[in-house]
Amino acid sequence: MGQTLVEKIISEHAGKDVHAGELVISKVDVAAVQDGTGPLTVQEFKKLGTGVNGGKLKNPERSILFIDHASPSPRKELSNTHLVLREFAKEYGAVLSDVGAGVCHQRLIETFVNPGEVLVGADSHTCTSGALGAFATGMGSTDIAVAMALGKTWLKVPATYKVVVNGKFRKGVCSKDLMLHFIGMIGADGATYKALEFTGDTIDNMSMSERFTLANMAVEAGAKCGLFIADEKTKEFLKERGRGDKYRQILPDPDAEYERIIEINAEDVPHTVSCPHTVDNTRPASELKDVKVNQVYVGTCTNGRIEDLRIVAEILKGKKVHTDVRMLICPASKDIYLQALKEGLIDIFVEADASILPPGCGPCVGVHAGTLGDGEVCLATQNRNFQGRMGNTKGFIYLASPYVAAYTALRGYIAAE
Repeated sequence: MGQTLVEKIISEHAGKDVHAGELVISKVDVAAVQDGTGPLTVQEFKKLGTGVNGGKLKNPERSILFIDHASPSPRKELSNTHLVLREFAKEYGAVLSDVGAGVCHQRLIETFVNPGEVLVGADSHTCTSGALGAFATGMGSTDIAVAMALGKTWLKVPATYKVVVNGKFRKGVCSKDLMLHFIGMIGADGATYKALEFTGDTIDNMSMSERFTLANMAVEAGAKCGLFIADEKTKEFLKERGRGDKYRQILPDPDAEYERIIEINAEDVPHTVSCPHTVDNTRPASELKDVKVNQVYVGTCTNGRIEDLRIVAEILKGKKVHTDVRMLICPASKDIYLQALKEGLIDIFVEADASILPPGCGPCVGVHAGTLGDGEVCLATQNRNFQGRMGNTKGFIYLASPYVAAYTALRGYIAAE
């Protein structure tokens, strides 16, 4: 019986051929935590004591601690949790990605994860790295502590949904619209504990940035991971990041068994918006012109890449953000910030009256730098719009692409032109 992409990757790490539904012990290549989940991981790791791998990290150079959710820290309590991570990194030799370096998921694809590898992280959007052809998934803090100690984890091999996308998008429509449209189709729990394997000529023609967006939001459909076949675009991305020697291609078998095959025509995907308070509550942007917006947020691990910022800059250039709108722009990493500076994008944003935030998660998780007031509406390029997500249960969050975000910032209401 043939294997899907996820079955092949896990088979390599389990040391035997595996198929959907099997419980396996898998080797782990990269283990990661962030400042919200990391302190508990540190606590649980230390509880394991010297009886597990001598009390040491199995692969310290690939155990990554990210300080990105409260970056820089807005409160002393959070500053103290940061101290826990910094001290642990020094004591055990783990890698520390400190304030200003960027969002963990962007940093992982930039520097740490390669095709065919297994990444586990104490954050649900760890699945972003699946766009590199890796098996990447989120787990609990205790699970990550064990993975850091043993270099292994246990899991059930997920069944796979094959998502086939063909055709060309309409003007301005992108992978963010596709993913919101897809989640609206199958529901926020429509792919619970499944692997989403993306394929089709639309996917083949996508940039790595757009693929990262799709993989990032796989979990919003309930999926365990989102996977792509590594190709020439993957190879070029790795070369640009100094990891060209890490490129490899793993292909699913022609006779692989898929639990479900979902076909989408790219031409049928409109500019799509998720309305409060669930990601699968989707509507075309054209139907939401009566929704006035107080804040527009461009950034996050979903759409804070240089390609996203270029789209926004092209639309904002020479114009001003609507007087009733606060526009926040946050590059997803230091490298993206530097590139935006070199290209003059930051100048365009500032001249348009947008505010620039340091690389990190900030407003997306409601920790700082963009908390909503009672009754306020935010249109964001992030991945979640749960009630209270941006720090106030009385706020309203709409999700959309950078293209829609830019036009919305100019108009003062949700718009795609």
